[in-house]
Amino acid sequence: MKKRYSMLAAFLVLFAIPARGEDTPPLKLVQTVTLPKVAKGNFDHFAVDLKGDRLFATPEGSKAVLVFELKTGKQIHTITGIEKPHAVLYREDLDRIYITDGEAGDVKIFDGKTYALVSSVKLLEDADSIGYDPKTKYLYIDNGGGDVHQTYSMLSVVDTTAGKKLADIKIDGETLEAMALETSSPRIFVNNKAKNQVDVVDREKRTIVASWPVTKCKTNVAMAFDEADHRLFVACRTGNISVLDTESGKEITALPITKGVDDVVYDPASKRIYAACDGNVDIYQQSGPDEYKELAQVPTGPSARTARLVPELKRYFVGVPQHGTDPAKILIFEVL
Repeated sequence: MKKRYSMLAAFLVLFAIPARGEDTPPLKLVQTVTLPKVAKGNFDHFAVDLKGDRLFATPEGSKAVLVFELKTGKQIHTITGIEKPHAVLYREDLDRIYITDGEAGDVKIFDGKTYALVSSVKLLEDADSIGYDPKTKYLYIDNGGGDVHQTYSMLSVVDTTAGKKLADIKIDGETLEAMALETSSPRIFVNNKAKNQVDVVDREKRTIVASWPVTKCKTNVAMAFDEADHRLFVACRTGNISVLDTESGKEITALPITKGVDDVVYDPASKRIYAACDGNVDIYQQSGPDEYKELAQVPTGPSARTARLVPELKRYFVGVPQHGTDPAKILIFEVL
């Protein structure tokens, strides 16, 4: 009998080990970078230069883009001359930095070595979110709308090689937000926040080919894309991610998240969804196109709604704005 009990105990211990491993948080805070007083306002989108070991951060009230070393978190430069930075694209082949300036209504192009302003491409005010097509080297920027007293917005197409605007695609609605490009087709999905829908644009024809209502949440501002499984993740400020089938345009399910989201990303390697919300990062595990399990809510800070996943380094960067007397910070998490 004692032998049976000892065998049973060994069996339970053996299978308890993986169970404890499953409780390991998917993110571990490894560094906190305290920013200088110049870092004011909410953060908008991050960008990375892997080869050059650089992280670009956009505290909107600073009138600048801050540049950090990716691996150490040390600040190495401040790109000035930007009224209201929103999104950043770095082209390694040209060593150029492209920054949307919402106040000036343009895309500013900087030299990647000297950080000197090379040129700018004039758009409308509130030039904000971007989508990049690496095949054509075209940059898609939402701009215009309510800030210029129009009931419609523009999705502008900029040739980043030539540094000039090619076209404006008119979209009904005063506010557009995040977008996602499909590599297997000319489609680009755009969050139409004003109408609480996703507009599907044909990049070749430069026309809207479909509009899909988002009914499972309100104020759709962030977007991520699982192209292999044809699933679009539309994150809303009211506290849900609506999962859409990009073959039919229908909503499949809704994933509860913390309110106040501003950034969501899907990592195809780990099949995880990271949603940066007001105070938390909500993380889901995808086990199938229609199967999702919440892994964790990882605390961050007030209004810490902007983040960037760098899977190559197993790092997740979160911007925490200045709050009262507490200075702005960048939290660096290890992805476990």
